Amino acid sequence: MSAGFTEFHTGEFSGFLYQPAQPNGDAVALTHGAGGNCRMPLLLAAAQALSGAGYVVLRYDLPFRRKRPTGPPTGNGSADREGIETAAAVMRTLVAGRVILGGQSYGGRQTTILCAEKPEVAHGLLLFSYPLHPPGKPVQSRTAHFPALRAPALFVLGTTDPFASQDEMRSAIQLIPARTALSVVQKAGHDLRGGKLDFENAVIEPLRSLGFHSHPLL
Repeated sequence: MSAGFTEFHTGEFSGFLYQPAQPNGDAVALTHGAGGNCRMPLLLAAAQALSGAGYVVLRYDLPFRRKRPTGPPTGNGSADREGIETAAAVMRTLVAGRVILGGQSYGGRQTTILCAEKPEVAHGLLLFSYPLHPPGKPVQSRTAHFPALRAPALFVLGTTDPFASQDEMRSAIQLIPARTALSVVQKAGHDLRGGKLDFENAVIEPLRSLGFHSHPLL
């Protein structure tokens, strides 16, 4: 059972931290997509479910969102990747176990780019609605860095997501040399709100299959 969350601040970095009642020793840091922030319903629900499974969880805003409350990111994402790396460093101070990084859409994509460049940053990836390509443009694939990923990765995809079909995603994750899993949410779009996202079956159990804790330390 989750113990709720508190605001977390260290230097210029801030977020919302969940300390589970029965920690399993591992941690998850989650961030948002290009049009949202860390208060988006998906991240709220994911953080609650993961905390309930024993993970220390942090949901946080990327640097571009901290600069302005609305609007898309600009530039090549390097500043946002620095923010993700900071989140990973924060989590390593809070747990002795493994750190899983991820988020929704743009946040997940920038996380994978960072982890391709610096594999030591994370032990695992949790990617909601990875934007495999722009809607209607499947030839513009965003997978060039996938062969450099070394951490086990869980992808969660809605069946009506215009950024990737199930077949496209299954093909793409074969480029990753680490273990991968794909959870499909029926009738859900890019925000994963159209269908029913069962976190136990779509997230907690697949993380267990990838080798992560989902039970309290004894």
